Amino acid sequence: MAAALAREGGEDAFRRLFRFYRRRDGLDLRGVVDFSAPGNQMVGSQLSISSVSDQDAYRAGLQPVRQWKAYSLDGYPGFIFIPNPFLPGCQRHWVKQCLKLYPQKPNVCNLDKHMTAEETTDLWGQSKEQLRRKNSSKGEPKSLLEKLRWVTLGYHYNWDNKKYSADHYTPFPSDLAFLSKQVAAACGFQSFKAEAGILNYYHFDSSLGIHVDESELDHSHPLLSFSFGQSSIFLLGGLKREEAPTAMFMHSGDIMVMSGFSRLLYHAVPRVLPNLEGTALPSCLELALPSDFPDGSVIEHSSEEDWQVCAKYLQTSRINMTVRQVLPDGQSFPEDSEQTAVSKDSYHQEDSKAKRHKPNADS
Repeated sequence: MAAALAREGGEDAFRRLFRFYRRRDGLDLRGVVDFSAPGNQMVGSQLSISSVSDQDAYRAGLQPVRQWKAYSLDGYPGFIFIPNPFLPGCQRHWVKQCLKLYPQKPNVCNLDKHMTAEETTDLWGQSKEQLRRKNSSKGEPKSLLEKLRWVTLGYHYNWDNKKYSADHYTPFPSDLAFLSKQVAAACGFQSFKAEAGILNYYHFDSSLGIHVDESELDHSHPLLSFSFGQSSIFLLGGLKREEAPTAMFMHSGDIMVMSGFSRLLYHAVPRVLPNLEGTALPSCLELALPSDFPDGSVIEHSSEEDWQVCAKYLQTSRINMTVRQVLPDGQSFPEDSEQTAVSKDSYHQEDSKAKRHKPNADS
């Protein structure tokens, strides 16, 4: 069915496939590319092994680059998919950072639109007990962490006027900058500098609308995407919505790099799926960080208490970190201090009808 819809082409072929994978009943996943089981459509992608030392990879919580698998897709030059290259236990660090540390002030989140700074000062502290006690009842009130939809880091994207600005900036997290630098270097982008991040928090009724990431002043640098928690379907299309997209799974720990031609393609996330392994959490998240993990890494040990909260959250959720370089190398913002950004179409969507949802709304 998905293949037939893709062949139809015509006006807004992307939208038809988006709606197909949003459907709740009788979802056919046979047309979804799974990079954990490579097939004919994908080809191996060459990495720059010498650009990242084993020590730096280890410090970022990653396997040596020579052990990574990397793939590209026919028709998508510049697209690189790296199935989970993280060392055992290291994904937990990034999940905890996204839930406990990165939402803290002065970073910006969707809840700021409707709540005071005092009310959003400690989302983790206000949510952890409620999350830990949470059962499967749909009637339970949501914790503040469950109402979190996005957090911005570094240069904060303004969802209302579609701009980055020089005066709306907070220091980019050093651990995420280091991770991003190693991944970018391994993919051939040695000068990459993490300057802006958008963290998206999805639940089973969430989706990411069809859009293009073209807000940054420099498109020669890649867009990096890191996924944790439940799996999702990612749609990667073309330069126009008339081009039907390719559907692929993004599993916990997977990294996606969009560069070159693929940097400005339409893309979307129509669905988040319960763990395809049949357990509450993917098996890669069940392993804790070894007690003898060496000092000098950006990876921190998570307490069992903290991980219980994170694990409870992830049973129905997915977290995605996207990192980008905003400015050309060695340059600053133009004198008007702002760069107009064109965000084509809705960004974040929610509920079974894929209703248009403004990213800065608390829902």
